[in-house]
Amino acid sequence: MSAAIYILCALTSLACAWLLLNRYWNSGHRLLFWSGLCFAVLTVNNLLLVFDKLVFPDIDLLPYRDASALAAVLLLLYGLIYEKE
Repeated sequence: MSAAIYILCALTSLACAWLLLNRYWNSGHRLLFWSGLCFAVLTVNNLLLVFDKLVFPDIDLLPYRDASALAAVLLLLYGLIYEKE
């Protein structure tokens, strides 16, 4: 059951990234760009979770997962602070 949840979370974040970046390419609003990048990195984070828990259960990928989550939050924070309409 947990495998399905991990995979669905990865697919959901991928769909969010695709929708946000697609809307950015159509409208040009910079906040959509930073939000889309955030969700793209969160997709990587979720894929690392799948690899950590399902594919390589003996290898600890927690530092990489934490680094990708931090990168995603920093991207969104940068977009929220420095991009003004």
